[in-house]
Amino acid sequence: MTLDYEKSLDRAYRNMPDFLTTDVRFSIPEPDVIIEGKTTVLKNFLEIADTLNRDPSHLLKFLLRELGTAGKSDGSRVIFQGKFTNEDIQSYIDAYVSEFVICSECGRPDTTLVRSDRILTLKCAACGAHRPIRKRKVREVKSTEAIEEGGVYDVKITGVGKKGDGFSRVDKYTVYVPNTVKGEIVSIKVTNVSGTLAFAEILERKSKE
Repeated sequence: MTLDYEKSLDRAYRNMPDFLTTDVRFSIPEPDVIIEGKTTVLKNFLEIADTLNRDPSHLLKFLLRELGTAGKSDGSRVIFQGKFTNEDIQSYIDAYVSEFVICSECGRPDTTLVRSDRILTLKCAACGAHRPIRKRKVREVKSTEAIEEGGVYDVKITGVGKKGDGFSRVDKYTVYVPNTVKGEIVSIKVTNVSGTLAFAEILERKSKE
């Protein structure tokens, strides 16, 4: 009986996923950052997101919010408005990993993000633990060099136009965002820019004051 149990235990152990049995160190690529004019380019953004096994758009939204700037994806890289150092980018990537990747119980990165009933939860495949992700205060974009088509921004809807579309003012630009109401803070993607007018679509509703 004991022999059969030990054989079953050995077989189960051999069939366990690699991430449960390996002690290989979780290694995140260092950010490859260059300054181009008045912008900062994170050249290996997609590589970092792939290593973290996270949706690139989720990581990008986090970085834009924490850096308090605007930016957009450009192939495998990301372009931020403003100048930031490697240390700036690294510190916020570390913060993202701590909050959205590493299990707080076993310290392993073998986790997934699951949303249920509007609650985002971090679930660990290594130890089975799970914890809700706390809501972070949204940092509103205060100043940018320019609103660009394809750019992703967090903005506060400050009014509603005659046609019922909400709008936000960012520097000299008035950005119209359909299906929004005054007081909302939303993540948007700019679809068209004409002079000082811009039009955008909602990516995510953040909060409402």
